[in-house]
Amino acid sequence: MTDAAPIGADALLDFATATLAAAGLTPEHARLTADTLVHADLWGHQSHGVMRLPWYVARLKSGATQPLAASDYVVDLGAIGVIDGHDGMGQVAAAQAARDAIRRAKAHGVGAVAVRNSGHIGTAMYYTLMAPPEGCIMFLSTNASPAMAPWGGRQKSVGNNPWSWAAPAGRHAPLVLDIANTAVARGKIYLARQRNTRIPEGWAVDACGVPTTDPEAALNGIIQPMAGHKGYAISVVMDMLSGILTGSGWGPAVFGPYQAERRSGAGHLLIALNVEVFQPLDAFNARMEAMIAGLKAAPLADGTEEIFYPGEIEARNDARNRQDGLSLPADTVEDLVRLADALGIGDLWPGV
Repeated sequence: MTDAAPIGADALLDFATATLAAAGLTPEHARLTADTLVHADLWGHQSHGVMRLPWYVARLKSGATQPLAASDYVVDLGAIGVIDGHDGMGQVAAAQAARDAIRRAKAHGVGAVAVRNSGHIGTAMYYTLMAPPEGCIMFLSTNASPAMAPWGGRQKSVGNNPWSWAAPAGRHAPLVLDIANTAVARGKIYLARQRNTRIPEGWAVDACGVPTTDPEAALNGIIQPMAGHKGYAISVVMDMLSGILTGSGWGPAVFGPYQAERRSGAGHLLIALNVEVFQPLDAFNARMEAMIAGLKAAPLADGTEEIFYPGEIEARNDARNRQDGLSLPADTVEDLVRLADALGIGDLWPGV
């Protein structure tokens, strides 16, 4: 499946904002949620980009996600906060938690904010990247609907439960890690289905436990953990942090964004560290620059043209895509146009 003609990021943001507002979000929350999706596309993570708009709209329409939910604090104590999202948009609660964790870190050196009764938050690095401009490092864990079996089992009961770190990197774009614990994020399998392409061997098995390269069979089967038992164990730990500790759902009690009529039950934990408490920020940045220089100075393996530090590829993608526009799969464009027509805003699609 070929890609449609490139679309400017600002135009796509305006469209996604209008779509979410038409589905019931406030203008502010619609803009924030849309921004998380467009940033994912800019970074090259189309599996978490505007492709997901129809899923979020379906959840808002069904009532599984409450469009006007107001988050409040269950715990507000010094460096610690616990937010109840009341089944609102996960992006809204996660952004609130990230900003609050940074504020608490500025006051106490460390800030930890948990979120319960939230929803899917999209790309985790959107929130951790709020910290480096404030001179902070941030960690985020979240949980997701079951995607893999416990190691040695054959029934889905463990989510891919993503996690992210971001840190200042001096003159470089921030160092950032954003990964799930399955061999691949489920969204990439959905993207392969959108593009009518096969998936690589090793990503998933079908419902009978047979390895498959068919994305549809993979979605109906089980996604494999990364690094075998290690990926499974990390996922369990992230569920402990995101679901058990926060007081939210875990394991089979968490439902994904594509499950339109089931409340999410997702939880998140965000921890911010104020670099200045550990050492002067200038010294930290200089040490980060030296570390990155050391990584890039390593001899190149055969077939490798350059060594990247974590987050560098996304930063380059962002700059290029802002200049050249975003090329979306034709199937994704068709879905978005159909969605816009159903909401009565078809004339707002950037391609019109």
